[in-house]
Formats: sequence, C-alpha cells, structure tokens
Amino acid sequence: MEGIPANEQIASPRRAPSQQRSRERVERMLAAASALIAEQGSDAVRMGEVAERAGVSIGSLYQFFPDKRAIIWALAERYTTEGQACISAALAGVRDAEGLGQAFSELVDIYYRLFLAEPVMRDIWSGTQADKALRQLELADSRTNAGFLTAVLKRLRPAADPVALETTAFLIWQMGEAAMRLAISVERQEGDRLVAAYKRMALRELLAE
Repeated sequence: MEGIPANEQIASPRRAPSQQRSRERVERMLAAASALIAEQGSDAVRMGEVAERAGVSIGSLYQFFPDKRAIIWALAERYTTEGQACISAALAGVRDAEGLGQAFSELVDIYYRLFLAEPVMRDIWSGTQADKALRQLELADSRTNAGFLTAVLKRLRPAADPVALETTAFLIWQMGEAAMRLAISVERQEGDRLVAAYKRMALRELLAE
C-alpha cells in the first residue's frame, strides 16, 4: 500500500481474484456482506447469509474469504483506499494557510457526514479496536493520511523541523480518529459540537506560525 512504511504493511487474509468473472463474483460477495452488516451489524452476520445474498455457493465464498474477518478486512481496505485518494486530492493543491484551513475543515466535515450516513463504515471502524491486525491497518492508514498533511505543512513552513511537523500531523490525525469515533457514539447535537471543537483545536495548531 503506497505511503505505508514497509514494516507496517499488513498482508490481507483473503485471496485476490485474478479473472474478471471472479472479480465480479467477489464484488457481489462484498456488496452482500455490506448490506447485511448495515442491517444486522457485523457480529450477527453469518457466512452462509453472505453466500445466499450474493447468489454464490458457500464453497465459492470460502474460496476467497476464509472467514468473516477476511470480509471485514476487504471492506476496511476498500474504505481506506477511497479515503486516502480523497484526502490526497484535497490537500495536493494547498499552498497557503487559508487553503489548508479550508481543505482540512472540509475533509473533517466529509468524514463526519460519511460515518453518520454509512452504518457499515461505523461498524467496521468500531470493530478495528478489537482486532489487533485491523488496528494495525487503521494505524498504517493514519500514517499515510498524516503524510499528506505533513507535505502541506512542509510547504508552508520550509524552515521548521520536519520531524516536529510529522509528529504534529500524525497526532492531529489520530486525535481526529478518536474525536470522530466519540462524535458518532453520542447524540447528534453533542457529536456536532465535538467535531466543531476538534476542528478549532486542530486548526489552531496547524495554522500556528
């Protein structure tokens, strides 16, 4: 995974499809799993239900996903890849403090809306805390996204200590993960206030001279 240090890359527990027909079948499996997780939560979903919803045999499902954890992993990887592309694109053109403030604030809002709207993302994100390997995947993702933020800070503060900038970006990103997880676990009004407070605190640090 580009941007993740070699010692933090985590091998996926599933078999990757090589043929178009197999890829299409895997897409049906993941779509079925996603729908079931949205309906029931990941703990309640059974492999047999995924196979039935996807219209494949249980043997075909196990051919690509040895267990439910592998399905969760594949969905987490997908959201991770999509998120990194969004963050990279949003920060790539930032050249001044005003642009950073606007881009960062918009990214936080986008992620908050996504997690409010997507029960699958909330379920998977919560589940990463109980699975050490998935937690490592999330941590590596945070490092990659913090790297995009670090690149902006280095452009804005070329004379600053690069290690200090990397530390700041990584900590802000991890605090954002925690703030978002907290915000979606409480009532909406309180969650909105928590996200707004996080943005204010993060931007004060990011935009400090």
